[in-house]
Amino acid sequence: MVERCRCQSWLLPLLMLLLPDLALAEPSCGQLTATGNPEYPPYLWRDPSNPEQLIGANADLLKEVGKALGLEVKVVYGGPWSRAQEEVRTGRIDLMAGYFMTQERQQRMDFISPPFLRTRSVVWVRQDGAFAYQGWADLKGRNGGTLVGNSHGQQFDDYARTNLQLEAVPSARQAFEKLLLKRNDYLIYEQYPGMALARTQGWDTQLKLLDPPVSSEGLYLALSHQSTCNRPELRERLAQAMKALVAGPVPEQLVEKNLELWRQQQAVGQP
Repeated sequence: MVERCRCQSWLLPLLMLLLPDLALAEPSCGQLTATGNPEYPPYLWRDPSNPEQLIGANADLLKEVGKALGLEVKVVYGGPWSRAQEEVRTGRIDLMAGYFMTQERQQRMDFISPPFLRTRSVVWVRQDGAFAYQGWADLKGRNGGTLVGNSHGQQFDDYARTNLQLEAVPSARQAFEKLLLKRNDYLIYEQYPGMALARTQGWDTQLKLLDPPVSSEGLYLALSHQSTCNRPELRERLAQAMKALVAGPVPEQLVEKNLELWRQQQAVGQP
């Protein structure tokens, strides 16, 4: 009886010491969830035949990454852009499928290098409201628009915070409507998604974009710090797969393919 008690007395501390190693030995996640901006064609948008899923160049690229790693990746609708970011921040969704890198975002996410695409953010104005523009300083003193939680690169974000008046709304549609209603003088938004939305809504003749772009930033895959799948081994495997993909023509081919798919869907009004 005495010997049995002695064994129990040291067995519990030993198990406690082994728990961290046992946790690290758990098998890797076999399935990941991802989301992103649902108003972002040709990069991402809601699937007309299944609105709870997102399709687009970013979704296709993530599936290619998943195949390379033997993982299933589901790209789901996480709500409007501001809510989708919160879903990933809290770890309810594992990955952000296309994110500009900023210092603030790096506090919440692990960014997988290299970026898989680059996209330009531009100044959108009304055709009848254009103004002389050569750089950021020409936006001073004007009322601008942007999206809640949106970034256009660390340098521009820092400049805008100090020097510009930008009013944020939850969706791209609202942002463009505010511009067209003359409640804003200009809008900062990405070029291709803006062009796609303008064509869909018949706003092409009412809008124009100004050169030069305010920024040209890389789109990254970002893994939430709160994701239960976020482990060094997974991050390394994702980085290796991404590096292999961006070394070839696949990302740009996926953009062209999905730009055409978006146009076809809008032309017929159905998937």
